[in-house]
Amino acid sequence: MRILVVEDDAKIAQYLRKGLGEAGYRVDHLESAEHALGAASLNEYDVLVVDLMLPGKDGLWLIGELRGRGVTTPILILSARQTVDDRVAGIRAGGDDYLTKPFSFSELHVRVEALIRRSRMAGASSGGQATTLSQGDITMDLLSRDVSRQGQPLDLQPREFSLLELFLRHPGQVLTKTMILEHVWSYDFDPQTNVVDVLVSRLRAKVDRDFDPKVIHTVRGVGYSCRPASAGGGRS
Repeated sequence: MRILVVEDDAKIAQYLRKGLGEAGYRVDHLESAEHALGAASLNEYDVLVVDLMLPGKDGLWLIGELRGRGVTTPILILSARQTVDDRVAGIRAGGDDYLTKPFSFSELHVRVEALIRRSRMAGASSGGQATTLSQGDITMDLLSRDVSRQGQPLDLQPREFSLLELFLRHPGQVLTKTMILEHVWSYDFDPQTNVVDVLVSRLRAKVDRDFDPKVIHTVRGVGYSCRPASAGGGRS
């Protein structure tokens, strides 16, 4: 899942990038409303986190412009403005939720999850984006974040969940380490780092160790591939 944070305070932006990244989100960050307008119009995000007090055009302008262009991505407003009138103005402009500064990350995280859940439920009820992924004998619920193989639940950490989601969206495709880094982590790593190998090893221990056939394969010198087994596969 991908989030755009529009925040000009460097400390708050870093705090959000770190926290949301550790929770398994891919986070993009921009400091101005003008740049964010272009990014949010061209790219698909699950949530926008928008500060109202921005240099130049403010957050209300950005939200109004996005809604005027038909962008329906859920928007969580961040602001030091705490009056009822400020909240009403933010929601009327097109925001979906309003969180005042200072805030706790746990509350922000819960609100982001709620916006994503609402958006996906609305999309599912209108025939839009599916809320589950199913490849072979592996099933993933994107709302509850429950994962199972052959009907047996798998307890995945956020980054493991993100990696398996990437595999299930590209069954049989060879994914390079760079592709995995860009999906699971929102910041650049040296492609020679072993964080991908470590994460794949952890995921394999949960997805493949107690099941046959094995579905996660190493393509030497290139990356990794997931070839989901049929739903009728047996346990080892």
